[in-house]
Amino acid sequence: METIGYLGALLMGMSLGLIGGGGSILTVPILVYLFAIDSVVATSYSLFIVGLTSLIGSFSHISRGNIHWRAVVLFGIPSLLSVYTTRHLIVPLIPETLGTIGHFIVTKSIFLLIFFAIVMLLASYSMIHKPRLLQKEEQEEASLRYPVIILEGILVGGITGLVGAGGGFLIVPALVLLTHLSMKQAIGTSLVIIALNALVGFIGSLHWGDVIDWKFLLVFSTISLVGILIGSRLSFKISGTQLKPAFGWFVLVMGLYIIVKELFLK
Repeated sequence: METIGYLGALLMGMSLGLIGGGGSILTVPILVYLFAIDSVVATSYSLFIVGLTSLIGSFSHISRGNIHWRAVVLFGIPSLLSVYTTRHLIVPLIPETLGTIGHFIVTKSIFLLIFFAIVMLLASYSMIHKPRLLQKEEQEEASLRYPVIILEGILVGGITGLVGAGGGFLIVPALVLLTHLSMKQAIGTSLVIIALNALVGFIGSLHWGDVIDWKFLLVFSTISLVGILIGSRLSFKISGTQLKPAFGWFVLVMGLYIIVKELFLK
């Protein structure tokens, strides 16, 4: 199972390199189901892994001028504040047992996994569905819609902090639709925002007192880094927009599997 898990780490990195998102959507299930890591701890590990991988992956986009720095600031600052607040204050307040439904006990771990699965279903729709604007490879840049971008940043930060998902599936469409960036610029900008969000979210988790397996994190992250470098190379030859629908269907199946397993197969 660990071998399959490390293969998943490679695929996660490739996903980030190719389509600018989807990495954390794979990371949490890999950590929980293949490495048997508690879901709450897995969200912290996911933030570190995806943050570091996205940061390294963004370097090639920076060198190619694919980063819209004004969008990074407008989207990133409210997102960073939201993710840190959620991770540092809100998640620790969630009780270990939220209640019971008949004989079924709703624990914090199950709640986070179900919420994560719902995020996966939303992500799958975002990847499968192709809005007209997202099908254009290049677009003229329009004026930024400041209030909407800020609200979107707060929303993405909250999701990132709660379930350890970087939110690339929300960030890329938002950047294209709200700022009229090209897909290449949106993907590069998304990686910078994901990196900042995830690493700040991980820092917000450090006060919990959990023992962190740094050796495992570094091994997993190193494999993911190899994946994102491969994905970035392939992005010159393969359009990420062509791969998104197929990846979206995979994410849909994974999300449904988590819901069925946590609710009916316990």
